[in-house]
Amino acid sequence: MSRRKRRILKSKRNKINNLDTKILDIFNKNSNRALNYKQIASKLEISDTNGRNQIIKELQWLKGQNRLDEVDRGKFILVPMSHYHEGIVEVTSRGNAYVVCEDLEHDIYIPSRNLNKALHNDYVKVYVYKRKKNKKQEGDIVEIIEREKSEFVGVLQKNKNFGFVIPDDPKMYVDIFISPEEMNDAKDGDKVLATITDWPKNSKNPFGRITKVLGRPGDHDTEIHSILLEYGLPYSFPEEVEAYASKIPIEITQKEIAKRRDMRKDLTFTIDPKDAKDFDDALSFRILENGNFEIGVHIADVSHYVKENTILEEEAYERATSVYLVDRVVPMLPEILSNNVCSLRPNEEKLTFSVVFEMNEKGHVVKPWFGRTVTYSDQRFTYEQAQEIIEGNTDGVKSSLVEAITTLDGLAKKIRKRRMQNGAISFDKTEVKFNLDDKANPIGVYIKESRDANKLIEEFMLLANKKVAEFISKKKKTFVYRVHDEPNIDKLALLQGIITKFGYSINTNTRESTSDSLNKLLEDVHGKAESNMIETLTIRSMSKAIYTTDNIGHYGLAFDHYTHFTSPIRRYPDVMAHRLLQLYLDGNPSVKAEKYEEKCSHSSEKEFLASKAERDSIKYMQIKYMQDHEDQEFEGVISGVTEWGIYVEIIENKCEGMVRIKDIQSDYFIFDEKQYALVGQADKRMYQLGDPVTVTVKNTDLERKHLDFNLIED
Repeated sequence: MSRRKRRILKSKRNKINNLDTKILDIFNKNSNRALNYKQIASKLEISDTNGRNQIIKELQWLKGQNRLDEVDRGKFILVPMSHYHEGIVEVTSRGNAYVVCEDLEHDIYIPSRNLNKALHNDYVKVYVYKRKKNKKQEGDIVEIIEREKSEFVGVLQKNKNFGFVIPDDPKMYVDIFISPEEMNDAKDGDKVLATITDWPKNSKNPFGRITKVLGRPGDHDTEIHSILLEYGLPYSFPEEVEAYASKIPIEITQKEIAKRRDMRKDLTFTIDPKDAKDFDDALSFRILENGNFEIGVHIADVSHYVKENTILEEEAYERATSVYLVDRVVPMLPEILSNNVCSLRPNEEKLTFSVVFEMNEKGHVVKPWFGRTVTYSDQRFTYEQAQEIIEGNTDGVKSSLVEAITTLDGLAKKIRKRRMQNGAISFDKTEVKFNLDDKANPIGVYIKESRDANKLIEEFMLLANKKVAEFISKKKKTFVYRVHDEPNIDKLALLQGIITKFGYSINTNTRESTSDSLNKLLEDVHGKAESNMIETLTIRSMSKAIYTTDNIGHYGLAFDHYTHFTSPIRRYPDVMAHRLLQLYLDGNPSVKAEKYEEKCSHSSEKEFLASKAERDSIKYMQIKYMQDHEDQEFEGVISGVTEWGIYVEIIENKCEGMVRIKDIQSDYFIFDEKQYALVGQADKRMYQLGDPVTVTVKNTDLERKHLDFNLIED
């Protein structure tokens, strides 16, 4: 099966939500009847306009997927299916699994004996039947259509004549057999990357070879490289790519300048994190004779240097994104480009691709301009320095720069206010940051706060992305959009059930009431002990934003048209957006959507993997930090409850660990799913989601990235 087809199947899986499967379940129970949206809404007990509109949309989508036939206007009937289904395997940490199928309401339970060598995230064919005892659906995997991956990170346990790689991934339920000739000089106890080469029919374990020796477990670089390789992400560039990048002509010639709008004399500056080296974007500012402002959003012209059909382009596409780990950045482009040639460093002429706005004092765009430019950055500010200027501390700063930053701050606040009034959702999620010593050991934890300077840059980047997307959309030509679907009704209902216990609520009757009440929720919980947990749960109730050529708008931003244009040094979709914009500015016809849809799907997939690696690196650093605090008591909040224990998030540093149910000594506790609680059987004491607790560190496992707590009971 082609990579493209698998991406399409994965995107189908992402599209499926509980509403789709509930609709299909109704049709399964009424397989010979034609039903319309009103009948479906009645059976689902959905009466609000927003819910009915979602049903209409899902019926059309299911029709497009050949799951329903429209036998009459607005009336649908089920397309019959056999007992065989296709889906993606999700293996549990206990070795059993579920297969997620787009056409079934419930996931298919697969006992470990029926996995038939299928691994987590494999795409499979499954035979479905009903268990005799409780008539629930169970399955037997009959074919592995495509493996998700064949490379695994783990520790080699070496015997005299052979060895096994014990995978780090808890969802990889078998060890990999390594014969002596496939050891690649690895020593017993080494952390390695192993590739599965065969899985004989009569063997319990797959056979493999060691392709890379990473080092000793617990070593910092070994563990960071392990995180990257676990998700198939690189940590260095091939020599030939570095060599190619070093030979790219970097001189800005008069001939090239003549092709562009020359904005070198316009006051221009960058605002970035203090540790940033790749400056994607800069702002320019000047006051026009009519009293309006000309504001330029200048973006590194990466597509000028990264040409199609080159090894540099192939590498950038394959990576698709830079990966931001706690102690390092794994860039999409070699450093000579990302931190040097393309980076909009101060006091250097740079080739840029710009969106230039004429804007009035109310923050309305009078006229946008799009095109290639040449610019010169007069000053580099950190967010902290820009914030000082906004707050009135302007010592040593040129008056022209002070005027530019304070004026842009005022305009950004007006733009943001309108965006929120239009239904945008304010996700100012807490970010955990670390102070590191010279050996990358965490010596402190702090919470990054988004302030006015951050929001200034955010609003103008959002505006540039929006205006580029609007410009192309009006031309009705193929383009790369960043889209965000409406939230899932069932996930919102689950969120409602949880937040009710804390005295909060949301109103999901209409799209407007949903976004308004979500914003109020996020505002109300800000600064509370339960804030991070509820913010996380709220984000999880949202759909995932993806790249696609099919523009459905961006729900979270309340934009009908949106793209990613402003970060081509670190995101491949932005490079595609630049190329397509220039193509259409030159008057060329629309490109074929299929080619770009495949690239969009690949970019979304890589973004997802990069985000998982970034989260793992934070978890790793949190555990490393907690190793030195084993005797300290911490105030925390219960962030999760399961049948095997409670998860506790420490309030001051957001580190999360587990208190295992067997370690709570005061009583015998049982998991109560409805109350999100552990309930003591003797005195009925509850440990419930959101409860404050005190914990100490019991165990830190860097290799497994797991943290265990002891609960300090009253």
